[in-house]
Amino acid sequence: MNNGKVDPMSNGKKWAIVTGGSRGLGYETAKGLIAAGFFVYIIGIDKERAKESAKALGCEFRAVDVAHSEAFRKTLIEITEEATTKGFDVLDVLVLAHGVMSEKMSKTLRTNDEEWRRVLSINLDAVFTAINQLAPAMAENRKGRVVVYSACLGRMSGPGTHGGLAPYRISKAGVNALVKNLSYETGLGARGFLVDAICPNHSRTDMGGPDAPRSAAEGAETAIWLATREFDPAVDKTGLLWEDRQIVEW
Repeated sequence: MNNGKVDPMSNGKKWAIVTGGSRGLGYETAKGLIAAGFFVYIIGIDKERAKESAKALGCEFRAVDVAHSEAFRKTLIEITEEATTKGFDVLDVLVLAHGVMSEKMSKTLRTNDEEWRRVLSINLDAVFTAINQLAPAMAENRKGRVVVYSACLGRMSGPGTHGGLAPYRISKAGVNALVKNLSYETGLGARGFLVDAICPNHSRTDMGGPDAPRSAAEGAETAIWLATREFDPAVDKTGLLWEDRQIVEW
């Protein structure tokens, strides 16, 4: 606690929370937000890895398994309370970059309850938990941006949900639906609150593998742009799926 004094690290800065921030796309997103002047908290499941990443980035960290909704929600509350003691206002940016891939043979008729719940609890349920906990204050204060890492495999068109990897594809389709629904609930950006999903494309991460065509930094670029872009509700759009700064049809 700082006994009511404003921590100099706030210094008028905006602040952000990035889940999955200890590695890959989340790490690169946190790095980009810090470069843009944000004070950042990263969240990762592995405490030592999160600690090392936070040290390298120059930010704060918390370790929690986002699949455990009660523990995850408690962690988000603790971060918010700590940020308040540092002199920060309501959260400016929430980036949800955590996620897992389903097993290769996890087709709808071949997967099982355990695999289904493993993937959905991380990829979709934890997204709801974070948004449900943090976004009400952001929307009420008519500010803030939520960016969720989704996937083009969650589209209802194109390659989308066309067979195979069922838990993964369906979890990402759920994320896309959540983002679209929330954007309408909050006025499509007219009230100052933005929410968007992105497809980072196939990037070199633990999930994407070492042979993916683009770097994690390239995959994170659109998320950083969405979190920091100028927005005119009369011209610009929110509540969409983006890839390389372009709108992708759901």
